Amino acid sequence: MDGQPTAEVIEQIRDIPLYRESLAKGYFPVLDKPEIARGFPDNWMTPRLAAALESGEAEFVLSTGTNHARMQIIRPPYFLLRSYYQLWSEHPDIAGTWEAGCRRVSLTTVLATEHVARVNAARRGTAPAPVPTLDDRWLDERTCYLNLRLDPALWERADLERMLAEIRTARQSHPRGWYHLDCSGYHLAHLVQKAREWGLWDDFPAPASIIHAYEYTPENVRRFLRRHFDCPVIDLFGSTELGYLYYSDRHGTYRPYLDKMSVELQPVAEGSTIHQLIVSSVRNPYMPLIRYRSGDCVRTRDGSPDPEQVVQFCGREKELLSTPHGPVSQGDLDRCVSETSPDVFLYQLRLTGEGTAQLGYTTFQGAPLEPARTAALEAGVSDLTGRRCRLEHRTHIPIGKSGKYAWLSTGS
Repeated sequence: MDGQPTAEVIEQIRDIPLYRESLAKGYFPVLDKPEIARGFPDNWMTPRLAAALESGEAEFVLSTGTNHARMQIIRPPYFLLRSYYQLWSEHPDIAGTWEAGCRRVSLTTVLATEHVARVNAARRGTAPAPVPTLDDRWLDERTCYLNLRLDPALWERADLERMLAEIRTARQSHPRGWYHLDCSGYHLAHLVQKAREWGLWDDFPAPASIIHAYEYTPENVRRFLRRHFDCPVIDLFGSTELGYLYYSDRHGTYRPYLDKMSVELQPVAEGSTIHQLIVSSVRNPYMPLIRYRSGDCVRTRDGSPDPEQVVQFCGREKELLSTPHGPVSQGDLDRCVSETSPDVFLYQLRLTGEGTAQLGYTTFQGAPLEPARTAALEAGVSDLTGRRCRLEHRTHIPIGKSGKYAWLSTGS
């Protein structure tokens, strides 16, 4: 399948300058980010879009950019939030918490919190407060944001006490005290760890449902969260420019959520069973993307390019590690780590020289792995990467400036 758009889709993109050449040729090649940016926004401008920008029905925003370049896009206000709400309201395991009116408490990057505070300040015509209050951090009547620090590993007791108090405030509006916890899996794992360490676990109200949705969540972190929360823990996969494309059920099985879109999978290299996502979507009416290479990679159950068989979202194409036996993804390293020890929390692979690497890691308990597990993981990572690997236990792995963790470092 080459993913060419249907006649119905062509009618929706016919006036967009970017697609004129493809329309004339009758063939749409894969669309890469530089093509989207070239001549922006004129290459997207139509009378309909100009009117929407004038009226506020469309707006300019930047993609989130974890460890890659940010991209300017045009979309309706709250596009990603509405995609999230729609999926939450239809999800077979957690639609009940949406229908019950649960408030959504979001524990993710401080950049997300600061963005909400800026939007609210602009709406009021004031400057953002140096430290936004809880009132400053409500995105709408349903969602508030908690985190005020870049690195969750550096949260202090006062940070936890404030966040737990804000969770209790948010749940008070529900007659049964229910709330929905939206998070980065890493951030929530840090919160659980510190609450237990500091004797605050009993002050942590149990959520009625959990979604982690903002970055790759390692298997050990997923396992850790499932062990500590007696509610569905769901993963969502999506992006700023596309909305959400897949969701997991409470058992970790992924299901496509391709409202107004379709997906192709293409191998990242000849013979590789890692596939890149090529997405066609008219969900965003002001910037429909046809055969767009998102930069995300997946693995399927049988190694085939069947979008229905996706079992793992395994990282970014730009972050693949070249090895003698083909590209290796973040998900491949994660499988190696989680199958060797459930105790590893954070990790980062650093390339230290020609044919060598070092895996820095932390554990949930804070102690180094026992020697047999250390040797087994060193051997596993060495086999996976084709590099002689040594483990280094650490007490802290710093988070990136984006508020997300990088799995691979090529620096010294």
